[in-house]
Order: sequence, then C-alpha cells, then structure tokens
Amino acid sequence: MAEQEQGAPNRSGRRTLVRVAVPVAVVAAVAAGVGLVPALASDSGPNLPSVTAEQLVAKALGSDTEALSGTVQMKADLGVPSQLLGAAGGFAQGAGGSGAPGGSSGSGGAQPQAKLAELLAGQHTLQVAVDGPDRQRIGLVEDLAGYELVHNGTDVWAWDSSSNEAVHLTAPQGAAGKRSERPSVAPVTPQDAAKRFLAFASGSTTVAVDGTMTVAGRDAYRLTLTPKGQGSTIARVRIAVDAEHGVPLSVQATAASGGPVLDVHYSKVSFDRPAASVFAFTPPKGAKVTEHRAGDGPAGHGLPDGTSLGKPSGKPAGGAPDVQVTGEGWTTVVSTRLPLDEVSGQGGHGAKGGPQGALSLVKAFGKPVGGGTLIGTKVVNVLVTDDGRVFAGAVTLPVLQHAAGVK
Repeated sequence: MAEQEQGAPNRSGRRTLVRVAVPVAVVAAVAAGVGLVPALASDSGPNLPSVTAEQLVAKALGSDTEALSGTVQMKADLGVPSQLLGAAGGFAQGAGGSGAPGGSSGSGGAQPQAKLAELLAGQHTLQVAVDGPDRQRIGLVEDLAGYELVHNGTDVWAWDSSSNEAVHLTAPQGAAGKRSERPSVAPVTPQDAAKRFLAFASGSTTVAVDGTMTVAGRDAYRLTLTPKGQGSTIARVRIAVDAEHGVPLSVQATAASGGPVLDVHYSKVSFDRPAASVFAFTPPKGAKVTEHRAGDGPAGHGLPDGTSLGKPSGKPAGGAPDVQVTGEGWTTVVSTRLPLDEVSGQGGHGAKGGPQGALSLVKAFGKPVGGGTLIGTKVVNVLVTDDGRVFAGAVTLPVLQHAAGVK
C-alpha cells in the first residue's frame, strides 16, 4: 500500500469513536482462531517497537478515541453492475423495515441505505465528524450535489441536495447511544471497514504484523489478514493501525482474482473535538421532509459505525424477508428468500415502472449455473435458486451451492 496522508487518533483518556468496547473474550476468540505471526518484518517504514499480531489486533479492537473530524477517501471496485447497486440499496432499505424492497417511502434519494449503497462503486470523498456515540456527521461530497447524514442524540437527519429531500428520524428519550447490530450498507470509514474484517479473523486466518508505514505524518503498523484454505474471494486485507492509539487509519482489501477492491483511508484528520454546531441540522428552505419515529418507519437508517435509531435487529420488521447466516469467518454466507411476488414478477416494478420480478432481474444480469442463477463479481457472489432463495457472500460458487444444498 502506498504511503498516504491520513489521520490518527487522539489521547487514550477519551472514550471511543465507534464505541468498540471489546470484551476480553472477543479478543481471546480472535487470538485462538488465527495463525499469529509475532515477528515484525523490517521495511522502509518508521522504526517502531516490535509487537505481536495478537497485541496489535487487541489494540485495534480496543482503541479508545472519541473526537474526530476529517476527510475520508474511498475507492471501491467490486465489479457490481450499477443497476444492481440501486436495487441493492432499495432492498436494504426495505429489509430495514420500510416494508417494500424498493424502499419507496416518499423520501426519494434521501434514504440513507440506498445512498450508501452507491459507495460500493467508484471513488468518493466524505467529510466525517464524530463526538462520542451520540454525535456523528457524514457528508458525501459530489461534483454537483451533496448528501448529509447527521446523528445528534435522538435525532437522525438525512438530506439529499440534488432533490432537496430530507428524512428525519426521531427516537424516544434514552435511545441515544444504543446501537443496532445491523451494519450500514458500505463501510465509510477505516474504523468501520477494519472492524468488519477483524470480525472474520476469528475464523481460519493468518494475521501478521508485516511492516510499518507513515500515515498522515503518524507512525503506523501494517497488519495483514490472509484467509487460510479455500472458498474466500478475498486474498488479503491490510490495515494501517496507529502505533500510539490503535485506531485503524486505512484499509485495503485485495481480491483473490487480483487487484484492490476496497481502499478507504483518511486524507486529512483533526482530533480536536468538533463544535456542537457541527451536529446541528436544519433542512434548507423548501426541502421536502419525511418524518419518522423509531418503531413506525424505516428502521434501516444506520450510521457508518452501526448506530441505528430504528427497530433493533433480529426479527424482521414490516414484512421484510428473514435473513439467515451460515458458515463463519471468510466463508460466511447470508441467505434469504425473495417475496413470492418478486419471484413471479406480479408485484415488482422495473426502473421504468413496468412489471419485473427480482428473479427476472437476476437472470438478466447473471448466468445459469447448477441450481439457479449466479451473479458474480470480484468479491461478492450471489446465487439465486430457481425457487427464489438467495445466497450471497464473499465466497466462491461451490460454497454458495453447498449452503443452498444444490449442485
């Protein structure tokens, strides 16, 4: 990974940026399931004290930083067709509780899950501000428009400048700081991406501290995660971990087929506490505002660190499809079932408003394989069986077919 100008954490006396309060048992599980490589390979980076991979994983998972503002650069190349990204965002919004896979709740492009799905392709610049678990602000900077996602206590605002539409979600008193286990569609900060990849490390993984690097003028260790065995479409993940505070500063994932598929890093950062006014949001004049209260509206308004003021994860809400998880670590497979009307095409609508079942859309972009239709990308593969079951993961086709019980 090339040297980047990125940021790092503040003093350990503060609390957590993404509130990763990791129990000792979690760190122990990671250490027990990976092949730890204790030696620190020398390279052209800064001269730092040797650490074991176990120590560095624990440091990254338990980093204690509260206040942060800066710029995040993100580049994703998953090889997903743009048409399917829009469908994925709509489906995620629906699964979050809108009750409609298309995510149509009258707030258009302001829906957070649908907007964050766009980060799964191309290059993006985001402005980030955080002050503890109750205040976060993410701004997506585009050429001719912008998008804001603001969490301030019991209020969450999402605003799309291109349509001048906003979503306002409020939660009861006492809900601030509570988090859903449902992650956002895309990891928009290095901390978020690192947390997800490190969760896989409890499976069969070689974890090595294989060098050092300088990130935005700060010394960092380079932690490399390499899946063992077969079945994963990820070849390697490299995480730059701040040497002093342990906050992930950059994450780069490489596909088994070759080439980077995700690169997210700070290009500018400050660890001064952002002013309270940063998290105050008032919709612009003339904006169309859609109001929701927690429990009776879209529950999928997840912030990048997993914060959600909607319904807690678990039993699907609003008729959303049930989601099952099989396997573990790098070969985890997520499965669900398409609604019957989406399989038949009688209840769905295509991009131009005509009837189109989700199964028809899949067949248009996929290829026939044993047991159904495969949509393959550099990382994520999706198998949709002929009876409307969906199996997806960063795994190879044989792993999906095994999970589906087909050949």
